[in-house]
Amino acid sequence: MQATLTESTLDPALAAADMIHPAGEPWLMELKAGQVLRIVDLEGNQAVDTIFYSAADPSERYSLTRTIAAGGRLYLGAGSTLMSSAGRPMLTITADTCGRHDTLGGACASESNTVRYAIEKRFMHSCRDNYLLALGQDARGLDKRDVVSNINFFMNVPVTPEGRLTFEDGISAPGKYVEMRAEMDLLVLVSNCPQLNNPCNGYNPTAVRYLIWDPLPA
Repeated sequence: MQATLTESTLDPALAAADMIHPAGEPWLMELKAGQVLRIVDLEGNQAVDTIFYSAADPSERYSLTRTIAAGGRLYLGAGSTLMSSAGRPMLTITADTCGRHDTLGGACASESNTVRYAIEKRFMHSCRDNYLLALGQDARGLDKRDVVSNINFFMNVPVTPEGRLTFEDGISAPGKYVEMRAEMDLLVLVSNCPQLNNPCNGYNPTAVRYLIWDPLPA
């Protein structure tokens, strides 16, 4: 079921930061409590694989199971609260014009590309590669043990009646966005997915845009 679509009232001209994330690349950014992050699917049908960590203690990170339990649904949309491994709110989705974001499909990796597609796909660039590249360039000492379950913003992964997952054409479109408010200081680890073997990116990875607004004065 698709969630209710909710438009944002925030003005892009007033954003504190406005960045383009190239197709297939990693990104690691900081987000302060109260700031609002908007991810824009510039060309449509692009998966944005994202993991959140507490900036104060990165061993506290996004939890798939706690988020699903708190929201009572598999897919994220406006009103969803993203929960941490310690059971604390990390972010709240405040606006969403796509209506469905995946929690189950995970991030592509060399191993999964080989198993799902063909042995010659083993050396294709993957989201797990992106995560490790970004963490390896950061001074906090995070490594492959810290790569946990992720959210796939804009990605469409239906669950079949038999309980299987299928990767289908996206329901996003150019200019669709999801917007979320940080409930704590965060590290945001993103792979703008390079996958070419299934329709999560329309077989053509494209850039996305990030806008960040500072908290409104009290």
